[in-house]
Amino acid sequence: MSNIRTFDILVVGGGMIGSALALGLSRQGWRVGLVEGSDRASLVERPCPAEDVDGFEPRVSAISVASQQLLENLGIWRAVVKDRHCPYQNMNVWDGEGTGRIHFEAAELQARALGTIVENRTIVRALFGALDASDVALIDGVKVTGWWQDGDQRGVELADGHRLGAQLVVAADGANSRLRQWVGLPTREWDYDQQAIVCTVKTAQSHRFTAWQRFSPTGPLAFLPLLSESGDEHFCSIVWSQDTDEARRLMALDDVQFVAELEASIERQMGAVESVSRRFAFPLRQRHAKDYVAPGFALVGDAAHTIHPLAGQGANLGYGDVRALQDELSRAHSAGLSPAEPLVLARYQRRRKAENLAMMAAMEGFKQLFARDELPLRWLRNTGMRWLDGLGPIKHRLAAEAMGLSR
Repeated sequence: MSNIRTFDILVVGGGMIGSALALGLSRQGWRVGLVEGSDRASLVERPCPAEDVDGFEPRVSAISVASQQLLENLGIWRAVVKDRHCPYQNMNVWDGEGTGRIHFEAAELQARALGTIVENRTIVRALFGALDASDVALIDGVKVTGWWQDGDQRGVELADGHRLGAQLVVAADGANSRLRQWVGLPTREWDYDQQAIVCTVKTAQSHRFTAWQRFSPTGPLAFLPLLSESGDEHFCSIVWSQDTDEARRLMALDDVQFVAELEASIERQMGAVESVSRRFAFPLRQRHAKDYVAPGFALVGDAAHTIHPLAGQGANLGYGDVRALQDELSRAHSAGLSPAEPLVLARYQRRRKAENLAMMAAMEGFKQLFARDELPLRWLRNTGMRWLDGLGPIKHRLAAEAMGLSR
């Protein structure tokens, strides 16, 4: 075992979730290793200024206030907001097949913003800047090819032939986590039979620092506000989740045809769509690990759960995992316990599993409710939306939940 490089905690996956976890745990005093298959240089490379729709990364996240606080505690939020970002003060959600509409305002909650739209690479770049100044041992540019366990020892094998070991290994390697599969943690999953089309658009009118979401029987369309370096308020990232056949039809359209359908679907809330970037489509699948932990092993982020993007909560659920696991491991460190202590990992799973399942159930309920077009259900959901929009305290509680401020 002497040729194995060992740590207290080994995090596999250096994306937005894994790198945040590694940084936070190292500051608690643990010896932390972070394995990332991509080269560090490619992750910290600064993009060119966004002068048109092709300058923005198609992958963005709606960072909640609670997730922002986590990143502030890690000391990297200031670096994030030095780069492109867009706080939004309003959210409009409506039923495209009826008259139901809900409007949320940050001012009603005495908050500066409901959340912030950030390109994923901006967060990763800020985290890696902080990792450079930390005690985290970064092993980048090499793939994980296997899992090994020998008694109480466990770890991963790398493509270059080296082995890494740790008391606790944390998988942050995404929805198709190979570590989760190798360790043998089963999942419950099903295909939504939908695809999400993502791209960047420029509109004739300002987005007014508002996130827009319209529901239709074939799926929701979200316009998420973006800001260029010069402060141009006419860019939006779109996530158009549609039934698979409809998504394929939309992807086959040329840009002029696609823009025409996009304008109609968003009901020209920001006027004409003047330009559109290259489009990407990916299948939507819900996935949830039956257990988040095993002896000396834990899952975080998409490795533990993936949900429908209609509420933009994927990254925020991942940061909820980070927050909970950091809390439990901080207590363990103060008590002189191993990071692999079963009771510590059990508390982490108990804290996160119920909350993640509740969010997943809510998203599935919303999807099913708006996918049905029977007249009684249409009347019910539109009446309910109008009723809820007029109930300040309940509406504010829903907004606080989405912002992560109710716990």
